[in-house]
Amino acid sequence: MSRVGPSEVKRLDGDVKGIRDSLASHLLYSVGKEPINATARDWFMAAAYTVRDRLSERWMPTLSRYYEQDQKRVYYMSMEFLIGRTLVNSMINLGMYDQFKSAIDEMGLDFDEIVGWEVEAALGNGGLGRLAACLLDSMASQGVAGFGYGIRYDYGMFTQHIEHGWQVESPENWLRYGNPWEFPRPGVIYPVRFGGRVVHYKDVLGQTRAQWMDTEEVMAMAYDIPIPGYDGKTVNNLRLWSAKSTREFDLKYFNAGNYIEAVRDKNESETLSKVLYPSDITSRGKELRFKQEYFFVAASIQDILARFRKSHNDWDLLADKVAVQLNDTHPALVVAELMRVLVDEHQLEWNRAWGLSKRCCAYTNHTLLPEALETWPVEMFERILPRHMEIVFQINHEFLQEVRHRHPGDSELLRRVSIISEDNGRRVRMAHLAVVGSHKVNGVAAIHTGLMKSTIFSDFEHLSPGKINNKTNGVTPRRWLLAANPDLSRLIDSKIGQGWATHLDQLKKLEPFAEDAAFRNAFAAVKRANKQHLAFVIGQRLGVDIEVDSLFDVQIKRIHEYKRQLLNVLHVVTRYSRIRANPTLDVVPRTVIIGGKAAPGYHIAKLIIKLINDVADVVNNDPLVGSKLKVVFVPNYNVSTAELVMPAAELSEQISTAGTEASGTGNMKMSMNGALTIGTWDGANVEICEEVGEENMFLFGLTAQEVARRRMDGFDAWAAINANEDLKRALDMIGNGYFSPDQTDRYRSVVELLTNGDNYLLSADFPLYMAAQERVDQLYRNADEWNRKAILNVARMGKFSSDRTVAEYARDIWGVKTAN
Repeated sequence: MSRVGPSEVKRLDGDVKGIRDSLASHLLYSVGKEPINATARDWFMAAAYTVRDRLSERWMPTLSRYYEQDQKRVYYMSMEFLIGRTLVNSMINLGMYDQFKSAIDEMGLDFDEIVGWEVEAALGNGGLGRLAACLLDSMASQGVAGFGYGIRYDYGMFTQHIEHGWQVESPENWLRYGNPWEFPRPGVIYPVRFGGRVVHYKDVLGQTRAQWMDTEEVMAMAYDIPIPGYDGKTVNNLRLWSAKSTREFDLKYFNAGNYIEAVRDKNESETLSKVLYPSDITSRGKELRFKQEYFFVAASIQDILARFRKSHNDWDLLADKVAVQLNDTHPALVVAELMRVLVDEHQLEWNRAWGLSKRCCAYTNHTLLPEALETWPVEMFERILPRHMEIVFQINHEFLQEVRHRHPGDSELLRRVSIISEDNGRRVRMAHLAVVGSHKVNGVAAIHTGLMKSTIFSDFEHLSPGKINNKTNGVTPRRWLLAANPDLSRLIDSKIGQGWATHLDQLKKLEPFAEDAAFRNAFAAVKRANKQHLAFVIGQRLGVDIEVDSLFDVQIKRIHEYKRQLLNVLHVVTRYSRIRANPTLDVVPRTVIIGGKAAPGYHIAKLIIKLINDVADVVNNDPLVGSKLKVVFVPNYNVSTAELVMPAAELSEQISTAGTEASGTGNMKMSMNGALTIGTWDGANVEICEEVGEENMFLFGLTAQEVARRRMDGFDAWAAINANEDLKRALDMIGNGYFSPDQTDRYRSVVELLTNGDNYLLSADFPLYMAAQERVDQLYRNADEWNRKAILNVARMGKFSSDRTVAEYARDIWGVKTAN
């Protein structure tokens, strides 16, 4: 049988006629429709298959090249990949956007309607998943042999609806109409085991070995999604695992008419990949989440080692050919699983296996909040993964022996660094497992990394100086500027060329144009057009009429107390009460746009969403206020919504309590699109300030050190509230039912959060925040100066490309070369 390699297959035409022919062909042969009865969704599917064909003919040669050149692979392990819509992004990265648009236009179809039918892949929730997607894009664009590994969730976290102001969750069934981007791989399937028991025995050489037996088994089947780099030369792979039962149904029960019992095992097995982040309020929810983490780790490690073994028989080459990046603690079980496979299945001696495993693994931390650092009860861990528990115990024993040897008599140090916590019941500290089992650990912003070294991981920094390093997050400019803001991209191209898309530091060439009145006018016109588009969409979807010439003040992120959407609300209420007190007051009209999801079990966060909507209902319908102030809550915030909102944003709210936000990437995206930041000295805000200049931002508030000092000294929230008349009035209005006349005590618990401790120090930062907002108003009155500063924000964002982030990972952690 003759074999045809990828390079011998006839290349698909990338011109308008070739694309038009492919669209017609796919409509008929892949979708099964004639043009006369095809819907816009049908044409979307045809367009997706047409783009996918062109991805595939670049994808296969990429993977073949990696084998031929025996390149070191980077495996990015993440529970989330928030990749967003794929169609337009792929067209752009293939360099075929204009050709596709022309082909679709020539066929008499509506391009925007067709691309609008794409359902966003519900594979993530927030910044963690979006960072993972940006890094995959940049790995491909930088020519890194990068692979993503995750879970193919049947349902995302949830679809957020707002009913009577409350968040209501419904299943996010993103696969309802199929996913045209994925390639099912029924031949790539691995067993994943749970439970059972461990038997120890002596092998023929007298070595003690372990056998994990009597386990339950689930199968992990692969689905592959091609990830194109910019220019289309490299197309990498995102492999997602779907849980499949080892048997479809029990024929005995089926024949007896007990159809539910017949498929019980199948249904229970396949729940592992059903939902992103099942609620862990119940013990069953906790177990499911823990099993999910092991499920994707076990399948991925089997796949990684199978790929390595295709080309190499020498295990000592493993760390030279494999780099595994753990995106947060969710994949930390990689450390134990890799050791289990090397020691138990491939019979490597423990120390040799440990050296290889540690050189392969690296860990990215994303949080300083103790409650967000995963721990699992030893009892549960041992019951579900008995062999892994033994391995973790051994890793911990040998690590503590080393620490004890270096620091004899320091039992308190041993307690702090132990992988097993003995406080409040024995628990496995997954962050400690990841740190001990990795050769490098990184934070995601300079301030975050510094705080890691001085707080949560200070002992590890002392034990292994230099192991913890910083890799400031970045975002891909292809999606967040080129695709999201085409008008601004064209304006930039007209002045400095197109090279900035892969070398974002070239935006620096825009700086002189900040002093060019004609360019400032053109820049302002682009921003206004984006605002008009957003205002139209908000009017259509939410029925709120907003003034296009008002200041668009945006805070879009996960709803959490530390992110301080409540501080934003307090400013809105103060602004509202001032207008009410003096309706003729000359104020800068402002539209406050807030969006984000609250975790289903997070009562206070959901109550804050209700408060935002209640405040909006009162403010937006008050004739005394009119267009001077509007409040909009944008429901179901996701990547597509961000691509709509961020190009229109003029003020970017980044107001978390200093020392709580690891980095943030929304701050980067909005600055890149010409918004000015009002923010605290937290996360990447600090580095954005270093690049952009403090004079081109509105920074305020306590530093992380000052926050720690206030907490240590016992912050007096009551005194701070009573010392500020605006804050006291705003809290009284909220607490006494001004915005909730149907239930006057609805927000008493929210007010008590501030009066009884104020853990996130809103009352301490409130007066400084209000002063910063007054500086915002003052500058916005001078439109020309505002636009000049906005242009400088865009021009100085070169550092915050995920291409730079990937290049630093490649150089300092993975040990691979990049193309640029």
